[in-house]
Amino acid sequence: MAHDTPSYEFKDRDVYILRELAKNPSVSSRDLADILDDEYDIDVSYVTVNESIRNMREASVFREAIVPNEEYFLFELFEFKFNPEYFADTWRETMEHIRDDDHTLMYFLSDGEYQWKSVMLFPTREHGERWLHEFYKNHGKTVLNVRTSVMTNILEFGASPGLFDYLDSDTEYRF
Repeated sequence: MAHDTPSYEFKDRDVYILRELAKNPSVSSRDLADILDDEYDIDVSYVTVNESIRNMREASVFREAIVPNEEYFLFELFEFKFNPEYFADTWRETMEHIRDDDHTLMYFLSDGEYQWKSVMLFPTREHGERWLHEFYKNHGKTVLNVRTSVMTNILEFGASPGLFDYLDSDTEYRF
């Protein structure tokens, strides 16, 4: 996954398109053109809307992923640090194992204690426990401070449409 910051020249309609896609990711380009006209007084064709979406996608303004409904899988936060004693010899294999595992939805670093984290999906709690057991057998000496947390009662899932207002340079930040 690229780490470059997207450089994209936003038009007002692009921000509105992102807002509307956040509300309804499956909205058609034709419907988006109608929404832009009705709600934002922007008259563009569905072809132009489709081109804007394609350009933003190609510029990595947003990512598309299929994320299963939380009713089908347990979402589990997996956290760890690398063991400095074995880091040089084993970090890449361990990192790639987690990154490429079928259960990994998102894999990232967080600041503070330099913790590696991943959001994993498992069909059952037992499946997650077996995965962790096998991970320890194969990579246990490489990691320290391993923590897992099952995420229960997911109350919001997705980007709020108002978030995209911050991409408009005229918008003041609200807290």
